[in-house]
Amino acid sequence: MFEAPSWIRPVAVIAAIFGILTIYAGGMALFGSAAVKAAAGDAVPLVLWFNFFAGFAYIIGAIALYSYVPLGLRAAWLIGVCNLLVFAVLIALALMGTAFEWRTIGAMILRTSFWLVIAITLSKYEIRKRRSA
Repeated sequence: MFEAPSWIRPVAVIAAIFGILTIYAGGMALFGSAAVKAAAGDAVPLVLWFNFFAGFAYIIGAIALYSYVPLGLRAAWLIGVCNLLVFAVLIALALMGTAFEWRTIGAMILRTSFWLVIAITLSKYEIRKRRSA
């Protein structure tokens, strides 16, 4: 087993919780009652479906990070970049006049930043570890 950075397991637990909450919120907005769907407001369907399925990827990524296997770093990069791409699509749609919720912008900033910070920080850790070996 490889030596994991001390921060990886707490971050993995947060990522798993984040994934569960993302699945729950997305599932409620997609499959909930009419009142719940109405409360979602001007949700952009592409972003809503992406975030719902991304929640499952968050859990898989969290397990890989917690176990400190190479998949964890790859998952963090993949999730972060995919979030960034969907965020760019959301911005483009908003600029073209598609109705959206500002809270979705905030959520996408949080999701994208969270995973990209993990990916960048873990990549730097791995580079330093290899150089010192």
